[in-house]
Amino acid sequence: MSCPALPGCQSQRDDVGEALKNIKEAIVGCLESPAEERTRLMGSSGRIVEVTV
Repeated sequence: MSCPALPGCQSQRDDVGEALKNIKEAIVGCLESPAEERTRLMGSSGRIVEVTV
């Protein structure tokens, strides 16, 4: 599984339930990284807004 909105945010498991749990954790980890790093990875200087997952 992957989150196309967050480049590099991916997870892989045999069990779908575990894969969903892991991708949620990966998304949270990506959103917790510093805003400057996310901007660099996304390749734009656009506005970054954090939401609760």
